[in-house]
Amino acid sequence: MTRPDGRRPDELRPVRLETGWLDHAEGSCLASCGGTRVLCAASVEGRVPPGKLTPRA
Repeated sequence: MTRPDGRRPDELRPVRLETGWLDHAEGSCLASCGGTRVLCAASVEGRVPPGKLTPRA
């Protein structure tokens, strides 16, 4: 049995990662698998955001 796109039942869709999609983020990529696309971005801040500090016991 084959799928409409020609893949075998145990064959995954191709996965692609393309880097450098956004100019104003330290890192970014477009992840694609079949018709699904996800744009990922990461930025770095030199401090801990308020509310994220854990008090010491």
